Amino acid sequence: MALKSWLKASPLFAFNLVNRDRWVAAQAASLPAGARVLDMGAGSCPYRPLFAHCRYETQDFAGLGDDQLRHGGYGRIDYRCDIAGVPVADAVFDAILCTEALEHVREPIKVVQEMARILKPGGRLMLTAPLGSGIHQEPYHYYGGYTPYWYHDFLGAAGFAQIRVEPNAGSFRFYAQESIRFVQTTRPFKLGMPLPVELLWSPLWALLAPLLGLALPLACSYLDRFDREKRFTVGYHVTAVKR
Repeated sequence: MALKSWLKASPLFAFNLVNRDRWVAAQAASLPAGARVLDMGAGSCPYRPLFAHCRYETQDFAGLGDDQLRHGGYGRIDYRCDIAGVPVADAVFDAILCTEALEHVREPIKVVQEMARILKPGGRLMLTAPLGSGIHQEPYHYYGGYTPYWYHDFLGAAGFAQIRVEPNAGSFRFYAQESIRFVQTTRPFKLGMPLPVELLWSPLWALLAPLLGLALPLACSYLDRFDREKRFTVGYHVTAVKR
């Protein structure tokens, strides 16, 4: 368990989550004390401690199983409702946080319109979602991801300005993530291959695992700083201000 926890917190093996957590922490720290914040699609509420200086509230439809959530169960949810229909008045929140939830809603454009409705003018939207991801949290996974053009077009149309879209690392870190996934998913005797195939594959996997699971991710971590286009990023961190 200690090794598993370390891997989940490693910038090399879990850069997607680590980078996102750091970004949310920086956003939270920049909010003034007492700001009213709504975490939409909050799930396990992992970011609650970061907003201790704020009036932190949460929303979720609360329909997933405990094993589908980051910390094995839901945190305290204030609004158990559809994310596109939060039962509050217009313009009541100073900031909205929504991390890795937009791909799980049927009508994401309605959701960003709802965010605009409940944010005060000048309020801040803090949003993350993947660009490309495998299917997860079934059966509530409807979209593979969103591009910068989607954010600029639909956030702008919903009433947001100062839209900033930042990639969560670049193509090389994306390659590293999938290389690690390959090593994890092809471990000997995990795929249920016929025994002769397993016996042939096992020594080859033992040779490949250090290269694909460690050497390549280390190299990609360095090379990623030279990726200027970042067209194959794992996702984006987005901020916008309600007009």
